[in-house]
Amino acid sequence: MRFASAGTRAAVLQIVLRFLLVALLVLVSGGEPTRPNARPIVVVAANQSFNWSGYVQGALEKNTTFHAVSGEWVVPKAKQRRAGEAEYSSTWIGIGGGCLDTSCTLTDATLIQAGIGHDIDAAGNPDYYAWWETIPAPSVRIADLAVRAGDRVQVTIVESPLTPEVWTIAISDLSTGGSFSITLPYSSTYASAEWVLETPVVVSDTGAVTVGPMPDLSVVGFDAATANGVSPGFVVEEEMQLVDFDLSLIALPSAPDREGDGFNDCAFRKACNVPGGAPH
Repeated sequence: MRFASAGTRAAVLQIVLRFLLVALLVLVSGGEPTRPNARPIVVVAANQSFNWSGYVQGALEKNTTFHAVSGEWVVPKAKQRRAGEAEYSSTWIGIGGGCLDTSCTLTDATLIQAGIGHDIDAAGNPDYYAWWETIPAPSVRIADLAVRAGDRVQVTIVESPLTPEVWTIAISDLSTGGSFSITLPYSSTYASAEWVLETPVVVSDTGAVTVGPMPDLSVVGFDAATANGVSPGFVVEEEMQLVDFDLSLIALPSAPDREGDGFNDCAFRKACNVPGGAPH
């Protein structure tokens, strides 16, 4: 496990102070969190983030830009971690918003993404739903595509080969046969591709913003991933671990599977097994 170097401590402190200020605003407003939104990566160090766990590939690392991404996974079962607490998490794929190289010294501010939310209300009731988002616009919940814990989903995001900056987002529930698709314009820098488990930002009815605490989740197994229509060929250097403000581990991915197109993502575990393999 890698930790922030001395040279990054000032930047980490600035990020922590910003998040603490946001949390204070939520307490002052008294608003109840109601709308989770994903966001670009918040970098701590080369392989650590305050909001993402998974794999990230960048244009500088791969010497290419990204115009299509896909992946499959089983919707994890979410359980309340702390009694009386509303908790939030999402699994998704996207283009943009991540690191341009494995050192993560440069990041991308654009992000088109889609995936599954798995939240817990304060009473402990789970809520599973499909969504998509084009930053800086807020996330859009897909009302006519029901998903459940244990369903296998497939998500694709593809730019039109004929019309640049026109994208098709498709989400299929392979367990039920349900599906959703939308085509829309979006201006991307095409600078990264990612497969992620995230703690999202949560916006209340009053406009207050905070970071959703992560619920307990079953292991998420990402598989059949593609970038630009072919296997991404994941390598360990591309992994991203999710840490708390004190740098304690919240979630971490496993090493890539044998095919290089999948991995497990584990919340609140000290190790994460490779699909069909040993701990990482």
